[in-house]
Amino acid sequence: MIFWIASYPKSGNTWLRALISSYYYSNDGVFNQQLLKKIDQFPTKKYFKGFDYNKKVATDTCKLWIKAQERINANIKELKFFKTHNIFGKLNNYDFTDIKNSIGCLYVVRDPRNVFTSLKNHYQLNDEQAIKWMTNDKNFIYYVQKFEENGFSDFQFISSWNVHYKSWKMQKKLPIKFIKYEDLQNETYYVFKEVIKFINKITNNKEKVNINKIKNVLKTTSFEKLKQNEIDHGFSEAVSSKEDKNQKIPFFNLGPKNDWRKIINNDLKSKLESIFEKDLKELSY
Repeated sequence: MIFWIASYPKSGNTWLRALISSYYYSNDGVFNQQLLKKIDQFPTKKYFKGFDYNKKVATDTCKLWIKAQERINANIKELKFFKTHNIFGKLNNYDFTDIKNSIGCLYVVRDPRNVFTSLKNHYQLNDEQAIKWMTNDKNFIYYVQKFEENGFSDFQFISSWNVHYKSWKMQKKLPIKFIKYEDLQNETYYVFKEVIKFINKITNNKEKVNINKIKNVLKTTSFEKLKQNEIDHGFSEAVSSKEDKNQKIPFFNLGPKNDWRKIINNDLKSKLESIFEKDLKELSY
């Protein structure tokens, strides 16, 4: 069965994957980049191999979402974590997932004002482009750097920032733990411990929480450690600069220093707060 780790882009998904993969796929809780490969991304091209679809049509793989998950579950008998940026729900009347293929999910939500600043860096957008990106109900992402080869094979439908988090938060099909990125950042030990308890409960894992392992996980997945690891070894999810394809944009960029209060001006702050007013109140931001 599939256990989802879901989020809107640049909301903490990779960090949560680092925490979870270090805890569940290592003996001692010590992080290394190879562990991240244990938690793959869906949808991606490899899970549609052998299926008939038009890679030149952006939405054509959505008809195969369930079939691909059925094949995953047929080939892998144990629990399988997957990262996704896809919304929960239907596209072209095709469900993203169902209770026959999924057992539960974690969802990370982040203050949209900080998502905005992080998106600008990662996708190399200006202010206006970033706002349009976050408010586009029809927005989708795909692996730009391999587009010529793969077409839209890696298509993920993300919609707008607020539609995205609501699609997962309001669904009633799967057990879900809704996590605020800021809580994970400020109270990492407590929040991650609760994440482990939730995963173990949903998956009927009777093992006690390993406190010593958690401590090693937290020591080796701090922002400073992850950033230094990227400097030393690179990072597979870093994208190339639009100006120089040989230059990578740092994936682990500002971390805790990504504080919208210190980065965006008052006019932009007011604009973002006007757009996301209801959501900021709903999420107590």
